[in-house]
Order: sequence, then structure tokens, then C-alpha cells
Amino acid sequence: MAIAKAERLMNLALCLLGTRRPLSKRELRESVEAYLEAGSDDSFNRMFERDKDDLRELGLVIETVESLDGEIGYLARRDSNRLPPITLDAEEAAALGLAAKVWQQARLAGAASGALQKLRAAGLPEDVDPYEAHGALEPRIPVHEAAFEPLMLACRDRRPVVFDYRKANAAQPESRHVEPWALECWRGHWYLAGFDRDRGAERVFRLSRITGKVRSRGARFTAPVPDVVTVRETVAGWAGETADRSALIRLRTDAGYPLRAKATGVRELGDGWDELEIPYGHGLDAWLVEFGPDVVVLEPAELRADVVDRLRAVAKG
Repeated sequence: MAIAKAERLMNLALCLLGTRRPLSKRELRESVEAYLEAGSDDSFNRMFERDKDDLRELGLVIETVESLDGEIGYLARRDSNRLPPITLDAEEAAALGLAAKVWQQARLAGAASGALQKLRAAGLPEDVDPYEAHGALEPRIPVHEAAFEPLMLACRDRRPVVFDYRKANAAQPESRHVEPWALECWRGHWYLAGFDRDRGAERVFRLSRITGKVRSRGARFTAPVPDVVTVRETVAGWAGETADRSALIRLRTDAGYPLRAKATGVRELGDGWDELEIPYGHGLDAWLVEFGPDVVVLEPAELRADVVDRLRAVAKG
């Protein structure tokens, strides 16, 4: 059935592209063999309208023209359906291929592959493979969170969402009402940047801490969305990537390798402990809690207090 529909769409597209004048529904029905098999006029009309919408969604520009006698006709002008020359170098093609790989684990895998096929047809060099890794290591962007796809669609459609979110120091999740701005991937984790309506300020949410379903609420929001650069800086700051000072911690020997990788200084203390100096930015307290008894914060005092508060909240839960 899928092959039959694809063939029908192809035949309809060829008819609309090959004509120099608008064709009526009657003429199109007589020209496309699959339409001759339609049992009734109503069945043909429904099939034709679906096919026309599908072709438009695929990017074909179909014009509707009314003749002097009031008859409606359709055609797809070649000049309206011809893309300008597209030139992509190897790095740009690799970036598109990496973006398409994100959707391989989501429902839009077919759409991503179709987009790359369109670029190939529009002039993407044959010797450039968008899916090929251009380096010794092949980059991957995992998309495992169930919240990713509904949030991506909400960002695209500018629709507010509601979801339950569990903070790192909370035993129970809380309901959040958010105007979503953008999704960003940092160090293998996805984050949502948006406007938290309950708190009246911008916030960043880690998708792995969203529990339950993401639900859309209300009509499209009209509040302005920051530009991409600003959103990325916000995500980086809330994810702990922007550090403006240093912290001193004790870390068990042979533990906490991610912390060791970020350390700017390491000193052996003996008795199974090391002393590390690490960058201190927003979100560090939540990250340190994940290492449990393997980490002890020495300074600054406010970071130590934040970590202790989080640990106490977890213990109470």
C-alpha cells in the first residue's frame, strides 16, 4: 500500500509539473491511473485532497487557478519548484548529517532522511556523505529521554507545556508550567531553556529529571524568545559550564573521574584521599551530590552549605 501511494503521488506530481495550463480534477482523475480505481466521486475527492496536501508538505508548490467559467484547476510551475544552487562543503554536510542522526532515535527519522535526499537532489556533491564521520572519532548525540520529542515540537510551535520535574535536592517532583525556548545538548545531556511561568523567570531543565508525560497547554504564547546565542549561554550557565571562581574539594582516591577531568589542580593527601581544585559555577552543588560520600567540600563555605542541604533533603525523602 505504501508503494502504491508513493507511485500515485509521483504520477500526480508529474502531471502537475508537466502541464502548461491548470488541470481540473476531472482531467487529473483521467490522467492518474490510481484515481480511475476510485469507487465514487467522494472517494476520489478525499484521495485527491490528501495527495495534494501530502505533496505540498513535501515542498511542491501547487497553484490553484480559477478559469473564466469558474472551473478550478491545478498546476505546479517549474520555476516555482526549482531550488537555487546549493553548495555545501564537507564540514557543513557533516553537521547536517550529525543533526539528522539525532532524529534516528525519534519519530522524525524519515523526515530527516528525506531532507538529506532533497539536498542530494539539489546539488549536494556525490563524494560528500553527510552520515560519514569526518575524524578519528564519530560524534554522537543521544536522544533517550521520552520528553525530547514533545518538547522539540512545543519549541517549534511555541506552545506552553506542563510537566513534573524533580530537582536534584528534592524527593518529590513538582509541576512546572513553561514556555519552551530551545533544547540544547551539553556533555551528553539534553536541557530545555524556557520561561517558567510559576517563577516568572527563565529557567533551564534537564530532560532526564522530567517525570511523566509532557502536556501542551493553551494557545501559542506570544512572548519574545531570546536569540539562539543567549539561550545557549543560559543553558551553559545553568548546566555548570560557566565558572567564574574555584572550589576546593576532597575526593576519594580512584573515584570521581569526571571531577578529576575538570580539576585545575590535584594534591595527594594520603589515607585514600586527594585534594582537588575545580571550576565553580552554577549547578556544581547538584553535580557534587551525585558522588555521595566520595566527595567532601572544603571551600567556599556557601558551596559546602548547598551540598549539605541537598544531601539532607535526599536523606529526608
